[in-house]
Amino acid sequence: MRKKLKKALTKERYEHTKGVMYTAAALAMAYEYDIQKAMIAGLLHDCCKCMSPEENISICDEHHVLLTQVEYDNPALIHAKAGSVYAQTNYGINDPEILHAIRVHTTGEPDMSLLDKILFVSDYIEPGRDKAANLTEIRRLAFSDINQCVAKILYDTLHFLNQKKGVIDPQTSITYEYYQQFMEVK
Repeated sequence: MRKKLKKALTKERYEHTKGVMYTAAALAMAYEYDIQKAMIAGLLHDCCKCMSPEENISICDEHHVLLTQVEYDNPALIHAKAGSVYAQTNYGINDPEILHAIRVHTTGEPDMSLLDKILFVSDYIEPGRDKAANLTEIRRLAFSDINQCVAKILYDTLHFLNQKKGVIDPQTSITYEYYQQFMEVK
């Protein structure tokens, strides 16, 4: 799986992928989740990231995966849905938990499973990431309160996108509305 993936990704994307895989394993250990499943989700989460938008759209169309107008307008978001299908068809992954975690790793969704949260957080905090605000605090939260960590990531992501006048996928806002309940009150 790793050899095949290494050929499909850029060097930088593959390094990020390894970081997510190992971070997911560490979080799985911390939260007593299946380490192997977390590592597979981490390894394959960006399996379509280096494909063209047209290829990602084609994968989704071929497998009847509905895309929103926001996704068509921002094709970088489509890799998660396409990746879920591609992990199944090209890497033989049939575990619905792994496939779902890959599918929601960019926007999240309300009431995510533990694996969904592990992948969502791992993608944000892996060791190669260094640009996000509050990264030290978020990394600490990842290992002490994963729900609060998800809420903080979503808050910071929405704040960042609002500041730069970026497009916000409505799913990210809906997810934040759900996870707001876990925000630490100061």
